[in-house]
Amino acid sequence: MSPPPSRAALAAMIDHTLLAPEASDRDVATLCEEAVELGVCAACVSAARVPAAARVLAGSPVRLAAVVGFPSGAHLAAVKADEAARALADGATELDMVIDLAYAVVGDWAMIGEEIAAVRAVAPAPAVLKVIIESAVLSEAQIDAACAASVQAGADFVKTSTGFHPAGGASEAAVARMAAGVADAGLGVKASGGIRTAAQALAMIEAGASRLGMSRSAQVLGELSA
Repeated sequence: MSPPPSRAALAAMIDHTLLAPEASDRDVATLCEEAVELGVCAACVSAARVPAAARVLAGSPVRLAAVVGFPSGAHLAAVKADEAARALADGATELDMVIDLAYAVVGDWAMIGEEIAAVRAVAPAPAVLKVIIESAVLSEAQIDAACAASVQAGADFVKTSTGFHPAGGASEAAVARMAAGVADAGLGVKASGGIRTAAQALAMIEAGASRLGMSRSAQVLGELSA
């Protein structure tokens, strides 16, 4: 077992997140100020709040992530692609897109691949594309297939959850399975949904997560020594 990361190293793996539908531009500005102060990797916000976030983060090392097709994923691929393109034009550098879970449940992985590829086409590197598969909804075989589709379509990360689905958020088992599924292709794994303590964050990293999405970043980091 590897030693746990330092507080600074953990911060550098966090996407500090505010996705509440009622969150205002002012709320997002506060989040971004916190993100800079905490030294996190990115701030993650709704697509409509990207301009407000970009104004605060301009000139800082903190990246700006926008969610796409959030939270249901039940959007046409063209709509997701348009949302992604607009978010990038407004200042986002990373995209967290939700797959269409109906396609996943019925096993239409070609359609999943097509929608991921549609977003990738409008968001070429160096934009970072994370694919949210809502792992708590899926069987182990479906998690494997979702990871394979993400690899094939050119994603940079697979991500466990939106944090909004009643089935639940991230689990160590899902993170470990996803990490194994994308390891050969070099993709990262983002654990998100229900991470509220340092112990939970460290457990996700031990399971294979390379990025963490959380709203309680300050509290989690406050539990760790420097």
